[in-house]
Amino acid sequence: MHDHRNDGFRRLFDGPTSVGLFFPITTSEAAIPPLGEQRVLASYAESLGFDALWARDVPMFSPSFKDAGQVYDPWVFLSQIAAHTDAVALVTGSIVLPLRHPLHVAKAAASLDRLSDGRLVLGIASGDRPKEFPAFGVDESTVDARFRESVRTLRTMWSEEFPELETTFGSLDGSLELLPKPTAETVPLLVTGHAGQSLEWIADHGDGWVYYQRELRDLEVLLSEWRTLTEDDKPFVQVMHLDIQADPSADPTPIKGGYAAGTDWIAERIGALEDAGVDHVMINVRHGERDVRTVLEEFATAVLES
Repeated sequence: MHDHRNDGFRRLFDGPTSVGLFFPITTSEAAIPPLGEQRVLASYAESLGFDALWARDVPMFSPSFKDAGQVYDPWVFLSQIAAHTDAVALVTGSIVLPLRHPLHVAKAAASLDRLSDGRLVLGIASGDRPKEFPAFGVDESTVDARFRESVRTLRTMWSEEFPELETTFGSLDGSLELLPKPTAETVPLLVTGHAGQSLEWIADHGDGWVYYQRELRDLEVLLSEWRTLTEDDKPFVQVMHLDIQADPSADPTPIKGGYAAGTDWIAERIGALEDAGVDHVMINVRHGERDVRTVLEEFATAVLES
């Protein structure tokens, strides 16, 4: 296995459970979110102690999904965020590999990794919006295989000089090189969900696994299987959506993908996730109508500074 531990990976996974923040940084629930302050809020979140900033890849907006992500192309957007931050990890959550040529992904990811001084961690996925596949001329039945082949291509392009490679995406005869190379031997890859693959494949080919909100009992079963497959050597990331209430003692109530709750319960919950073995918690505060700076500061005081 090639060395994947760049500065971003170490920021996420060296030490106790870390916490990251999902773009857009806003409490607005509008399908197309307000975007005017994202660079300023990214710097503010870093100053509060968040360990990572996550950007999604939503190539085309479908109103039926009611969510345009952070709207901007993730490579362009994270390059801007890199210029307005210093040490926080920059993470894609997640690049939809079957919709992109892997040589373009390899070039863009290595470039962003270099320009951010090794802070990029690449979350990857197979896509969950069926309307996008015909828009890009991709046969949905080929998506799982395209994902695997993309991962193989990325690893080869980052780690080998003038590689020879035969894929459905194209052929390389050893006369072409990919520049730049990343800061480590490969950009670290975090597989999101199952991406059409077995958990065994993810354990063998990914550098970590990102999964969605689960009750603690179910999470412990999932983590046990993951730890067994990876010999406790690869990290696990939990996604959590939060509507942070003004009353810190407010009891939790379920929302899609997470909870509405006060910061007392949220701090307790993240502590329980750490005890269960979760390495990183990625939160999305895009719920409710409170001032986003206030929400972030309350979270930081209750969780990041405790």
